[in-house]
Amino acid sequence: MTEQHPILRRKGMVASQHSDLLNLFATVPLGAEELAADELSRLDASHVKVVRGGVGFTGNWSVLYRSLLQLRTASRVLLQLGQFSCNSPQELYDGIRTLPWGDLLTPAMTLAVDCTLRDSAITHSHFAALKAKDAIVDLLRDQSGSRPSVNTKTPDLRINLHVARNQATVSLDAAGEPLDRRGWRLDRNEAPLRETLAAAIITHTGWDGTVPLVDPMCGSGTLLLEGAAMALNRPAGAGRPFGVMKWRGFNKQLWERVLRDEQAKAGESLAVPVLGYDRDPMAVIACRENARRADLAYQVSFDRKRFEDAEPCGHQGIVVVNPPYGVRMGGKQELEQLYRKIGEVFKRRFTGWSAYLLAGDLELARLVGLKPSRRFVLFNGPLECRLLKYELY
Repeated sequence: MTEQHPILRRKGMVASQHSDLLNLFATVPLGAEELAADELSRLDASHVKVVRGGVGFTGNWSVLYRSLLQLRTASRVLLQLGQFSCNSPQELYDGIRTLPWGDLLTPAMTLAVDCTLRDSAITHSHFAALKAKDAIVDLLRDQSGSRPSVNTKTPDLRINLHVARNQATVSLDAAGEPLDRRGWRLDRNEAPLRETLAAAIITHTGWDGTVPLVDPMCGSGTLLLEGAAMALNRPAGAGRPFGVMKWRGFNKQLWERVLRDEQAKAGESLAVPVLGYDRDPMAVIACRENARRADLAYQVSFDRKRFEDAEPCGHQGIVVVNPPYGVRMGGKQELEQLYRKIGEVFKRRFTGWSAYLLAGDLELARLVGLKPSRRFVLFNGPLECRLLKYELY
């Protein structure tokens, strides 16, 4: 069975030196690029190249489908259509019209254009997106007599336009909705942790399901549920739709084969406890519902308990916390007391364990009173954070 897609028969849709490979790019939260590159290497991606905010790679359609299903630290996967110089709005309009939109869109379909700009003559991303959209719909109208409609929320084809130093790159968004939306978290607390960041944290801890894992400030349970799914090798996106499924010529048979292969690699159960505690009873209820939807209700346990009452389950393991660090989560004095308490609980209750704390405020983190053995830079949205590791001898 061939994996060639009809839209790739046109010039510029594949890497010229490897006619059977797609030019792909995974957008990644800052700080997690190397982690995503490691994931892609394990998924048989080729020519993996790390840049700030993402990872370029090549692969066939099976690799694209596997990346959508299995990438945990990436936000989107883009299929590159073409590149051209873009020194003016007219050059942008003309360059967009050279691409094979007639093979990708019909007038009955909907589209949306997302745009990012950097160091370019065109300075307004919204204007650039509108110009690109006009070029696409004008071309379709010239070819067929009618034009597709715009749907910014759930388009049939989401188009990514990136203009850097007057060089435009046009891609199709294969993910549709961001990849961090796994499909199981409907109940989100006040400050939810993105699944991509949770996956990066768990990867840095090295937890692989061989020792207990505890989160005594579990919030919506994201760290534990993401960790359990990773340890079981569950496909991250098995239960959700993707933008690629709406593309013309989508190879459903190949998709289902790749999905079956990835699901066959998953484990059934964990041999160690995975425990989450939170003082808020509504948060615990939400965690249990999230676990049920993620099919992890028998793998991860949640209970109502104050942080200072958290207990280890064994002589060694990993304890991970994402404590609040903003004023809106509590007054300064209250936060300072909390971080001192974290240090006391780590020292008194989790001797022999490894502890990890995501710190958005290093001044507060110093109040823990322990010297971190390692520091990892991660971004929680625009906020630069440190994941601090403590060896609790």
